[in-house]
Amino acid sequence: MNLRDASIIELPKIQDHRGNLSFLENSNQIPFEIARVYWIYDVPGGESRGSHAFYQTDEVIIALSGSFDVWLDDGKENRVYTLNRSYKYLFVPRMTYRKIDNFSTNSLALVVASKVFDPKEYIRDYDRFLRIKNGKEQ
Repeated sequence: MNLRDASIIELPKIQDHRGNLSFLENSNQIPFEIARVYWIYDVPGGESRGSHAFYQTDEVIIALSGSFDVWLDDGKENRVYTLNRSYKYLFVPRMTYRKIDNFSTNSLALVVASKVFDPKEYIRDYDRFLRIKNGKEQ
């Protein structure tokens, strides 16, 4: 996979005078079956989260509240996505190194993953990630 597979997707947005509603459904809005959901919040100023890639896990990241930047790198190119709308998500394909930073005050990041937590799924060292992507390590 490469960064061409990463994309911002707009979710259904039902507008009403009482407030808006958006939703996720397994096969309708995201390209995988949901295995895990977690959220990131109360991130101190200047801190970042992530800084890893997954072997087999695809993810969807949504800014439910506030804003933050998601840095993606596929070993050949990199991009930064600013997430600040709760009805849009960023699809992050497996084998994409990612880092999340520039969290605004009271931001809330929701992450939906295709696999359950497994520490063996993580590639936390960027240089090792590059070696794997270039076929020099497994």
